[in-house]
Amino acid sequence: MKDALDKPAFGAPEHRWTSRLILWVAVLILANVLADVVVGSPMMVLPQLLEHFDTDQAAWLNASAMLAGAIWSPLLAKSSDIFGKRLVLITTLLLACAGALVCLVAPNIWVFMSGRFLQGAAFAAVFLTVALLRQICTPVVAMAAVGLVTSGSSILGIVEPFLMKPIIDMFGYRSVFVAAALLAAAAALCVRSVIPESPIRSTGRIDVVGAFLLGGGLAAVLAYVSLGRDLGWLSGGMLALLAAGAAALAGWVVLALRVAEPIIDIRALSRPVLLMLLALVLAAGAFRSMLQLTSIIGQVPPDLGLGYGLGHGEAIAVLLATPNLGIVIGGVCAGWIAGRIGPALPLLGGIAIGIAGTFAMLAGVSVLPLAITCGAMLGVAAGAIGASGYNLATDLAPPERQGTIAGLVSVVLALGSVVFNVAGGEVLKSTQVPGTFADGAPVSTTTGVYLYVAMAGMLFVLAAIPAIMLARNRSAAAVTPQRADSPAVSR
Repeated sequence: MKDALDKPAFGAPEHRWTSRLILWVAVLILANVLADVVVGSPMMVLPQLLEHFDTDQAAWLNASAMLAGAIWSPLLAKSSDIFGKRLVLITTLLLACAGALVCLVAPNIWVFMSGRFLQGAAFAAVFLTVALLRQICTPVVAMAAVGLVTSGSSILGIVEPFLMKPIIDMFGYRSVFVAAALLAAAAALCVRSVIPESPIRSTGRIDVVGAFLLGGGLAAVLAYVSLGRDLGWLSGGMLALLAAGAAALAGWVVLALRVAEPIIDIRALSRPVLLMLLALVLAAGAFRSMLQLTSIIGQVPPDLGLGYGLGHGEAIAVLLATPNLGIVIGGVCAGWIAGRIGPALPLLGGIAIGIAGTFAMLAGVSVLPLAITCGAMLGVAAGAIGASGYNLATDLAPPERQGTIAGLVSVVLALGSVVFNVAGGEVLKSTQVPGTFADGAPVSTTTGVYLYVAMAGMLFVLAAIPAIMLARNRSAAAVTPQRADSPAVSR
């Protein structure tokens, strides 16, 4: 009886949409919402946090959870393949709950940062839910469900400011962490009560040293890229951080080539997997940097005479909310299409929509209706690329390694987003002129904005090259039954 309560019974994989599957998807979306809350909600109270902890290190407070997620991801991804996706997902949610409680009562910045480190485990929720769905559903159903799970949480981006602002105004900055703790606890309870455990496991051991070398190296490099602009690219601390990250990554590569069971087997990364990762890192950089630009130019009034600007009060709220709606549409449609023709073509389609939406922004930077349309297209592209990336990765990997490969996709998407967001910011910074805002803040020239758009457009074009190669290789991405003794599904 106890086992039945602890682990919901799992029979044959779901092969059609039922009330049970709809409940599973709803619970897994709830788990993914937590990742957005962990990363995004504290930024709504950033001024209060800086004042409370008497610090000016806004960049560290902003990036801490994402950097912690880079450290957690390799370890949690490999653990999910060995111990089960459901168990590791519950553990992840409980870690995030504990982290929120630590942040809630933190007496100083160092205790607060340790809480953010624990909260960063929520970064793994997305790829864990993807890998879990791929093992409790048949491929056709799973791919559609993945589209829902990876993009459904974006609805929160539309309503979160309206929900959280009155709560913050009434109860202060701590309400953000109370909400995160309650959400994490509720999600963990729902997953434990409703979701069955993944039926496929790998054997072996976890290379803990390799996991922390890879995660720590990625976190250090991402910290350098994220914070270098604010703290100085050539400052002693930043250079030491970069050197430490490079050394950790080099150590991980050496270890991965020597041990029998590395955290990620470099030697097993096939050509299709490498092409997929290349397409994703470029495409993620392109759409994230464009969403960043949309937010920036949305704050610039057109009457400044800069040649761009969209600031028109409430219309800007529509501009910033539209991409979130587009992400949901793109993710759902890409998942549904992938279940019928495979995920490679939806990935290419998302990139093509991104190319069109990006280059149209050359005119949209000064025309609000066109900018809203472009924002919707970029949202659709982001949703389609994310869902297709996870679907393609788990379709290319053996079932016993789907957790690891899904975790690698999450890391690659974050890497592309951070690197190219910063690169775009540097383009704008290099073309700044004295501002004419009320506070005299500097603004970029029209040339800088156009260069930014052109950079993002070229990233999309470059991402299309490996995506086209993948789409041509239909045998690597098509959803077709495979022989039990096929190497691709060897168990």
